[in-house]
Amino acid sequence: MLPDIRDFDRLRAEFQWNIPARYNMGVDVCDKWAAVDPEREAVLDVSPAGVVTPMTFGALRDASNRLANLLARHGVKPGDRVGILLPQASEVAVAHVAAYKMGAIALPLAVLFGADALAYRLADAGVSALITNAAGVVRMAALRADLPQLSLLLSVEGPEGDALGFHQELARESAVFTPLVTTPDDPALMIYTSGTTGPPKGALHGHRVLLGHLPCFELVHEFFPQPGDRLWTPADWAWAGGLLNGLLPSLHFGVTAVARKFEKFDAEEAFGLMADLEVRNIFVPPTALRMLRAVENPRARFPGLALRTVASAGEALGAETLNWGREALGLTFNEAYGQTECNLVLGSCAALGVVRPGSIGKPIPGHDVAVIRPDGSPCAPGELGQIAVRRPDPVMFLGYWNRPDATRDKFIGDWMTTGDQGETDVDGYVRFVGRDDDVITSAGYRIGPTEIEDCLLRHPAVANAAAIGKPDPLRTEIVKAFVVLKRGVAETPALAAEIQRFVKERLSAHEYPREIAFVPDLPLTTTGKVIRRELRARG
Repeated sequence: MLPDIRDFDRLRAEFQWNIPARYNMGVDVCDKWAAVDPEREAVLDVSPAGVVTPMTFGALRDASNRLANLLARHGVKPGDRVGILLPQASEVAVAHVAAYKMGAIALPLAVLFGADALAYRLADAGVSALITNAAGVVRMAALRADLPQLSLLLSVEGPEGDALGFHQELARESAVFTPLVTTPDDPALMIYTSGTTGPPKGALHGHRVLLGHLPCFELVHEFFPQPGDRLWTPADWAWAGGLLNGLLPSLHFGVTAVARKFEKFDAEEAFGLMADLEVRNIFVPPTALRMLRAVENPRARFPGLALRTVASAGEALGAETLNWGREALGLTFNEAYGQTECNLVLGSCAALGVVRPGSIGKPIPGHDVAVIRPDGSPCAPGELGQIAVRRPDPVMFLGYWNRPDATRDKFIGDWMTTGDQGETDVDGYVRFVGRDDDVITSAGYRIGPTEIEDCLLRHPAVANAAAIGKPDPLRTEIVKAFVVLKRGVAETPALAAEIQRFVKERLSAHEYPREIAFVPDLPLTTTGKVIRRELRARG
């Protein structure tokens, strides 16, 4: 994607998008490589016990073709939504490629989601087929009756209940499938993102979204790919970071992606994995990078460590983490910025000297990014404003699923607003200052308070609630909930713990409030909106 230029300013000046009139992500990340080198490794699947199972591009093509035929035989049509509820595994790649090749819309779903979060997304998207595992089948048993459009349930761990066996069914299908001819703007992928008002929204992307990610991906990994490159990310492939900053760009370049899902991130295990499998490139959220710091002398402890690049996004890294990377690993970590609707539009590249502690980098070639005022005019250097991206842009979403008003409200003229406050300096570096939309950033996840508050209100003891982000040295922020109890209910530590469990079980492990403060009432505006800045001031 990038021209062979090793000067950032020249790259920005000379870069031009080359988006073909016909483009299919599934063909791009799989079939093009299978046609020329079918034995090339696409995914290295690592089990919790450490067993490594490679999947070649040829095998990925055949399996995705079989799945596309299976889905079509069960009535899945172009434009239908196919849910993928799985941890990192080769089957995730198969499911994505199959959906793209048949013109369906892939809907990745995090295994962290609880029943309420999962049910909402499946119903809102109108998912017609879901690929999951045995644990997912158990969870779906209580939800299936309320999802009339869900006609096919597949389990990668074999048939169970009303779920068909993924591998058993694929074995019966033909490995020959003709991919649908799609345009870059045809819908291909939807990822739900949370905001501060209303329920989570599905950010719908066209096939072009992958091409839009490539310039920044190449830069933060210092002119990826290089000989011997192999990528791993601990970020869930159900999130934009894991999928679009990791898996899909790697496959686009024919580079092996390592699949290894940790039940709980462990720094020693992570370094061991990287050393054993000769991982050269990693995308790691800042919280996980801070956890890696707990391992002393990692290059001496793990002599097989062969890291070439480390990229991070989701939060500001901070000078301390950057310094540790240089001292302990001999690498300068490159940062990137974006959001689910328009990802990887700012970044740094140490190889080109584009790095400045305290900033998140510069606008990436091909992306028009600015800090703007409320009227859409650009801010002067040092002036606080909102980070925004100008359309058209290949990486930008098509719109929110069934939410035209929300889509329209996302823009000021041709500027797509991010809801993040920032400022530029005289050299064009962008500094992230904070968010103006109350989204909580915790351990790399962007969490909307509305979904948490809605869940809190379902607890029989809760009369009202508000969620905020509280600064935390490890996670950037933790979720803190201010809870108004119903009349006659006593405030006790046991009740606080019970409420925490209630939310954790229904939403996810990263969304539950790690702190709960019982309060007599919440500060409200005259229109009844919670004044979260007052709650944040309380700490």
